[in-house]
Amino acid sequence: MELIGLSAAEVLTVLGGFAAAVTALYLLKLRRRQVEVPFIHLWEEVLAQKQTTRLFSALKRIFSWLLALAVVALLALAMGDPRQAGARAEGRTTVVLVDTSASMQATDVAPDRLGRARVEIERLIEGLGGDDRMLVASMDAATVPLSPLTSEPRILRDALARLTPTDLAADLGRGLRFAHDVLRDQPQPRVIVVSDGVLGEPGEAAARLREAGAALDWIRVGEGGDNIAITAFSVRRYPLDVSRSEVLVELWNPGEEALSVELTLLGDGEPIDLSRLRVGGGERLRRFFTDVSGADRTLEARVRLEGDARDVLPADDRAYARLPERRRARVQAVTTGNLYLSAALLLDEYLDVVEVAPAAYPAEGEFDVTIFDGWVPPEPPRTPAIYLEPRPPEGTRGPFVVTGTVPRPFFDRLERDHPILAFTALGDVNVAEALAVELEPGDRVLGGDTRAPLLVTGSRAGHRIVALLFDVRRSDLPLRVAWPLLLLNSIDYFTTQDAGYLSSVETGEPWRIPVPAGVEEATLVTPSGERRTVPVADGRAVCTGTRAGFYRVIAGDADDVFAANLGPSEEAIVAPRDRLELGGEAAGPPVIGAAGVRTELWMLVVCAALVLLLVEWWTYHRRLTV
Repeated sequence: MELIGLSAAEVLTVLGGFAAAVTALYLLKLRRRQVEVPFIHLWEEVLAQKQTTRLFSALKRIFSWLLALAVVALLALAMGDPRQAGARAEGRTTVVLVDTSASMQATDVAPDRLGRARVEIERLIEGLGGDDRMLVASMDAATVPLSPLTSEPRILRDALARLTPTDLAADLGRGLRFAHDVLRDQPQPRVIVVSDGVLGEPGEAAARLREAGAALDWIRVGEGGDNIAITAFSVRRYPLDVSRSEVLVELWNPGEEALSVELTLLGDGEPIDLSRLRVGGGERLRRFFTDVSGADRTLEARVRLEGDARDVLPADDRAYARLPERRRARVQAVTTGNLYLSAALLLDEYLDVVEVAPAAYPAEGEFDVTIFDGWVPPEPPRTPAIYLEPRPPEGTRGPFVVTGTVPRPFFDRLERDHPILAFTALGDVNVAEALAVELEPGDRVLGGDTRAPLLVTGSRAGHRIVALLFDVRRSDLPLRVAWPLLLLNSIDYFTTQDAGYLSSVETGEPWRIPVPAGVEEATLVTPSGERRTVPVADGRAVCTGTRAGFYRVIAGDADDVFAANLGPSEEAIVAPRDRLELGGEAAGPPVIGAAGVRTELWMLVVCAALVLLLVEWWTYHRRLTV
């Protein structure tokens, strides 16, 4: 006999404490009540008879005391959960990994795949033997235990109630590594994966489990059906008209049959575009929407199947995007007069431009960007700067050391992926003359030829700069659309908080959201309305989320919105796998015990205590005990 609940010492402590209390109660003497009688000789015969039964009364009290001690002893033993010697070695130890990834939200089975998984796990719980133990864990990008390793059905059913789906992909390798750690040195180890089979690679964890003697089983969930998924969704504003945007949407049909779909775009919650498309079997269809207006802050895409077809996975039917914030930027243009420059700056209504002559520099007020047209200040500005032909006066040092000039240079090499060069074509621009300069460490040449750079970006005095190393008036650049685009892209490069702006982030990935300076913590509001405090590091709120949708970050007086979308597109595959390889072998269905009455010893001990209580009740009413 062994105890797996309270230890033997703890059982004896409980028994000793309650036995002492019961004994103390029985040793208490009853206080006799004084009764006045008319004539004491009438009671002498009764008193004489009571004296003859004193021994029998003492025996009755001892018998009642022993019954009470027996009940206490049985209850203390039940708290120890007694088992036969070696019973724990005979019981199975099971870790159930429940797939809670996005594909488990499919409704091809009622009520959905995760609901069906709960039913299958309930069968496992009902089939547990008295010495079996089980742990239930949810498995998506991370593996989270929802119960301890226990044989108590109530605890396991409470864990089932806490299973919730996420918009993440499942990481089977991580789940099996978790199971390996739990099952180390446990008797008869077993891992049961409850999933549709849309999982990552198991890695070496499956082989390690099989080497440790663990059984690897799989409960297949799902039947399959039609599904159309939004696998890419991004948006960017036009530089010359920030009220309009360009939108990219990618649709994927992982099935074999072509599907007719209806795609709706919503701006700030209101429909702004409706398209009907046909997506072939296995096709990834990309569509660009140009001149999209009516959205100022958020954009959402929704897709649904037309006709009688039913989309069995709603999790990938929506995608979300956040448009770059439109805010006015204050620009200081230091120039002696340049109509090309003034005209280009007038094209953006979100620019507040102040033009000053070099003699009046600097102008009053705070500025986001300063443009120097053919003139270099004695000291670098305290703002990002754009230099047009930065030729410093004699005896002063500008952003570059000028070593001479280069006649008739051209844009032979261009970094076309840089945001400053977005939507520009500079390959055939004619330039009369450019400055030959010495670059500093950290400078980056965005365009030029083998003789000299023409467009350079870098940093001076802790602020970013962009420099055109020639006089634009001695070129045909101002006669091209590329001129205002180049200038406005450079201003956006400075004023946008994140030059690598992303219209959305992926669920499950670490997010770093910009917040105002000086803020030490922020509040994240999830799409469901849940609020939680997140830390701030280096001016960015560090957080993550498991559901797609719009999130809010509240930091001080700032309240910003950003979008999160479902990550890996493989979750759109709704056809369940026919085979799951684990450790070089195909996982099969588990052996489930027959449901029945659990006959654990502690239950029998409690029943014995109840029987003794009934005996004590019967003997008390028969006046056999007191």
